[in-house]
Amino acid sequence: MAHLGLRGKSLLALVLACLFALIPAGLAGWLAVDGVRQHFGASYARNVTQLNLERIQGPLSRELALSRRLANSEVTLQWMRDEGDPEKRAQFFREAERYRGDLADHAYFLVSAGSGDYYYNDTAKPYSDAPRYRLEPGNPKDAWFYVTLQRGGDHTLNVSTDRALGITRIWMNVLIKDGDTPLGTAGASLDLAGFLDAFLGAAEPGIMPVILDGNGAIQAHRDPQRIAFNSAIGPSTSDSRMADLIDDASGRQALQQALLRARGQAGQVQAFNAVMEGRPHLVALAYVPELSWYVVTALDLRAARILDMEWILPALLTLLLLLGALLLGFGYLVERLVLAPLRRLQQSARAIAQGRYEVTLSDRGRDEIGELTRAFGLMAEKVRSHTAELEAKVRERTYKLEQANAEMAVAHKKIGDSIDYASLIQRAILPDRQLTQSLGERHFVLWKPRDVVGGDFYVFRADGANCLLGVIDCAGHGVPGALMTMLARAAIDGAISECGCSDPAAILQRTDQALRAMVADAQLPPALATNLDAGLVYVDRQGARLRFAGAKISLYASNGEQVREFKGGRRALFDRRAPEVRNLEAALTPGWTFYLSTDGFLDQAGGEHGYGFGNTRFTQMLQECAKMPLSEQSGAFAATLQRYQGGNPQRDDITILAFRFD
Repeated sequence: MAHLGLRGKSLLALVLACLFALIPAGLAGWLAVDGVRQHFGASYARNVTQLNLERIQGPLSRELALSRRLANSEVTLQWMRDEGDPEKRAQFFREAERYRGDLADHAYFLVSAGSGDYYYNDTAKPYSDAPRYRLEPGNPKDAWFYVTLQRGGDHTLNVSTDRALGITRIWMNVLIKDGDTPLGTAGASLDLAGFLDAFLGAAEPGIMPVILDGNGAIQAHRDPQRIAFNSAIGPSTSDSRMADLIDDASGRQALQQALLRARGQAGQVQAFNAVMEGRPHLVALAYVPELSWYVVTALDLRAARILDMEWILPALLTLLLLLGALLLGFGYLVERLVLAPLRRLQQSARAIAQGRYEVTLSDRGRDEIGELTRAFGLMAEKVRSHTAELEAKVRERTYKLEQANAEMAVAHKKIGDSIDYASLIQRAILPDRQLTQSLGERHFVLWKPRDVVGGDFYVFRADGANCLLGVIDCAGHGVPGALMTMLARAAIDGAISECGCSDPAAILQRTDQALRAMVADAQLPPALATNLDAGLVYVDRQGARLRFAGAKISLYASNGEQVREFKGGRRALFDRRAPEVRNLEAALTPGWTFYLSTDGFLDQAGGEHGYGFGNTRFTQMLQECAKMPLSEQSGAFAATLQRYQGGNPQRDDITILAFRFD
């Protein structure tokens, strides 16, 4: 947009206006077309289902009627009562051969319940009045017959594969009964391949016809693996039911409701929406009570050609041509009425920008562009009169600003020099030389103030062969924290002089009292933080013992396998309430390293989520580094902190004092 001219912006505005008008209109039109397609799709699915219903009822009803006549024939009943009578056998087969000529597949069968003999004749094999094979109750392949006998009723329809005869058919099993006693079954069959060709082959793209039995098991489908063979004698497999073709739970529930409605309203088509194979479908079904079957039609509205959409492309091309003609006409008018006058105004404005204020502007037109031209003329006159005044003021203020910057630089240098000098003074009060002379390689100190000066410091006082060590964390950072360290150092030195080195708890209590006495008359504001955390350890080398007292600072000890923490008191020194500190005794065991740390290390933010380093990571670090020489531990601690800190700024002053006596 920034690089477009007025012509381009005007045309773009027109295009956007057209789009804003066309998009709702197109959306409304598309919704209307989709609604029409839904309406006609539902009608089409219902009609196809009704047609398929008639296609199925005709041939199957005819074959079932002939099978019933054969099974209920007196000749059949007489032979089954006395299967061993050759005359009755011959009379039955003469009668059955007449039926065979009328059956669609020219085939019939009969099974005797008494002997289990299976009789079958069709045009593919030579005629025979002898059994083709004998059924056995224990054979799973023959279970259909015995289940049919047990169920009773009039007949069952079964889609099955007979491996003994090598055929796959729809069998109509009609019971032969002597009163209530079943004597066997007789009936006919329809070739499943031919039936599927007639039923499934007539479907158009986007239409999937399906036949279900009374339990919802698939009896006919384009995919033979979906068919629930022998479903009449047992439950179908999990992938051979109509519900398994539907992806969404609401669609499966709608299927169950439609099946119930169709059974109660035989011959009427029920419809519902469902998602099948990831696409929305309109499903219509009807119930065939004579066969206890459902005829189903699943219509994919996107794939089925319900409406002729060939008119859309010519309509779009016509619309694009009209839009192009509109843009050309609009562009011509913008060029003639707007852009040409603006170019003349642009030339005058460019001259003014180059400092030629005496330029004469054309005074053409009484429209908005003419008004703008006259306004530019007035502006040029005002700019010329004010330019000289502004240049004089700029020179004057520039001179004053240069003077102020020079004074600020001098003041900044003085402040920086003062802070650097304060840092030297603060470092001078740290007992580095005494620690090195007394402990040497048996200690290390990690001291990292957040600013040039900080609020952390550490103390050391030799007591013959014994010594007192400690770390102090004063509230605040920078210069305020450094000033607090001077007060705290003075108070601690006085406390050590009064109480001696061997009682850390007494030293901390006396330090707290001294600090309170120092500022008793200062009337400090309540919001000012003056408290300090402290931890002191007295090392009795002769007795192989150490004595620790802390105010919000703990003493840690580790031998590389274990980590122990000696907790200090819960209140800091110089807090609103007096601290409760006490001495803790511990053995000075060889191989154990002891650590005093302010909270700056533990609170340092870092890691993936910016959390503090924390006690868990700290104790793990101590355990990993405790066996290292103390001269190497300081570098290891600093490297661990740097890795965790990453790009986060240092949050607080950091001090760690460690010692080990082997």
